[in-house]
Amino acid sequence: MTDKKPDGADAGDVARPDLPATGWAVLGLLSFGEELSGYDLKKWSDRSLRFFYWSPSFSQIYGELKRLEKAGYVSSRTVAQETGHRDKRVYVITDEGMAAVRRWAREAPVEPPVLKHGVMLRLWLGHLLEDDRMREVLGRHREFAETMRQRAEADAAAARDEAARSGPALVLKWSERFYAAERDLADAMLADLAERDRGRP
Repeated sequence: MTDKKPDGADAGDVARPDLPATGWAVLGLLSFGEELSGYDLKKWSDRSLRFFYWSPSFSQIYGELKRLEKAGYVSSRTVAQETGHRDKRVYVITDEGMAAVRRWAREAPVEPPVLKHGVMLRLWLGHLLEDDRMREVLGRHREFAETMRQRAEADAAAARDEAARSGPALVLKWSERFYAAERDLADAMLADLAERDRGRP
């Protein structure tokens, strides 16, 4: 089934195929125009995607690359290594792949994020935890959030130096603010615990 082309769509746009979100993420990484290996894609996803989506494993990346190549959205070639290691396969987006990911970015439904917050779930079971353990869980989460905030800040600064990556820079700034909020929420929850304890007989 072919979707109706929206007003202003490029002539090369194609109907959006049925790809999983991870497939679109991998194709999106390639949409910046670089020829990348699976290893390169994993490194970049660790520096970018993991702050707001997730960083797929090597096996997931290679699985999606096979799916994308079969669909005609990427092409690949083998490159000899100068270091004596075995040859590596690199991938580049095709015109059809660029049209597909452009259309997906423009027209995919805006879906609410699914919150799966393990720390909140554990605190929800606070009646089964000692107070010190609850504070320890919150403290570790606060440390994690602050570490991620600092990394997002550093990666956003690096991305700002490349005009073609203004989108990733903006999303990394969002990620920096998100993790700052998580850090502050952990602090607020620790304060809530302290207030609750003061109110106990």
